[in-house]
Amino acid sequence: MVDRNNNKIIHEKVGEKLVLNSAWCKGCGICVAFCPAKVLELENEKVTVIDEEKCIQCGLCELRCPDYAIYLRGKKNDK
Repeated sequence: MVDRNNNKIIHEKVGEKLVLNSAWCKGCGICVAFCPAKVLELENEKVTVIDEEKCIQCGLCELRCPDYAIYLRGKKNDK
């Protein structure tokens, strides 16, 4: 994947609900701690999705990530 400045993004995992950019993730674990559905975990110092189907799309991971490495796609309230 390439951004607007033709810089390559090392890895981006796109799911139905969550998008993770591993290149931006610093492994702080804040998103993991705030996830009420326990959908996320740290693996090799990067966030990973355990079970995306359990995601309730609360947005806490996106809100709390200081590095903008995770965001919701197709939020419940999107039209």
